[in-house]
Amino acid sequence: MKSHQTTQTMKPATAAKKLGVYLPATPAEFQEGVVSRAELNELQANPPEWLRELRLNGPHPRPVVAAKLGVSIAGLARGGVTEALTTEQIEALKQDRPEWLEKERATQAEVRKEAARIKKRDAERAAQDPGARP
Repeated sequence: MKSHQTTQTMKPATAAKKLGVYLPATPAEFQEGVVSRAELNELQANPPEWLRELRLNGPHPRPVVAAKLGVSIAGLARGGVTEALTTEQIEALKQDRPEWLEKERATQAEVRKEAARIKKRDAERAAQDPGARP
């Protein structure tokens, strides 16, 4: 058994994903180094100006863009959005309401509705038969 703990580190891409930011938009020193768990926790607890700015104005990675638009990542791709977008670009899409966005939002709403129905059904089954696994 080890008596000392090694420092857990991650690649910048992993840290950027955990922080919800687009890696190419981060400062060079962030992109070129490794990030320890302690450093990641510090960035989350006390974000520096560059991180606050990226979270506020972007460019945002596709998962964040999808969430802000209320669609899936696949829906973004079907709509032709393959790059990171800024907050301004996202707001413009919301205002323009292109046909693909409306269609993907409706699809996403159906997916959520079906997931809620299945969750409710499974909860009802579990209540009827406490020994059964969902």
